[in-house]
Amino acid sequence: MDAAKEQFTELYERHHAEVWRYVARRIVASDVGDVVAEVFLVAWRRLADVPAGSPLPWLYGVARLVLANEARGRRRWQELTVRVAAEAGHVIVMDHADAVVSQRDAAVAFNRLSPGDREILRLVAWEWLTPVEAAAVLGQSRATFAMRLMRARRRLRRHLGMASDAAGRPATPSMSNRNG
Repeated sequence: MDAAKEQFTELYERHHAEVWRYVARRIVASDVGDVVAEVFLVAWRRLADVPAGSPLPWLYGVARLVLANEARGRRRWQELTVRVAAEAGHVIVMDHADAVVSQRDAAVAFNRLSPGDREILRLVAWEWLTPVEAAAVLGQSRATFAMRLMRARRRLRRHLGMASDAAGRPATPSMSNRNG
C-alpha cells in the first residue's frame, strides 16, 4: 500500500466514528452517511492539507462546510418545490409536528441561541474539543473563540433563567467551564 493510501486509511479508521457522531448530531439520520462520505472524500482529495498532529478539528471544519452546502441545497430544493407547486396551482402544507413537540427547558434555551452560539457550544460540549481545537474548526484565533464561547455561555444561562422563570422553577445551574 502506498503512503497516501496508508495515511488516509489510518485517518479514516481513527476518526470515522467521531465525524459520524459530529454529523449525526446536526442532521437527520438518513443523510449522515452521505455527509460523512463527502467529508472523507474531501480529506482524500486534500490529504496534504490534513494536519498531521491533530486532524480531527480539520475534519470537523470540513464537515461543517459540507453540512452548510447540504443545507443550502435542501433550502434551494424546497424553494424550487414551492415555486413549481405555486405555478401549477397546488398548495403545499408543511408538516410542523416537530415544531409543536414539547422540549425540555435546556433544549428550548439552546434553540433560542443563534446558530453561531449553538455551534460553539456543540464543539466544546458535544465534541469535547478544547478551545484551541474548536477555534481551528471555525477558522478563528483562540482568543476570538474564547470570547465567543464566554458570550454564548452567558446567553445560554440567560435563556435558561428565562425558561425557568416562565415555568416557575428555580434556574438551572450554569454550565461547567471545563474547556475554558
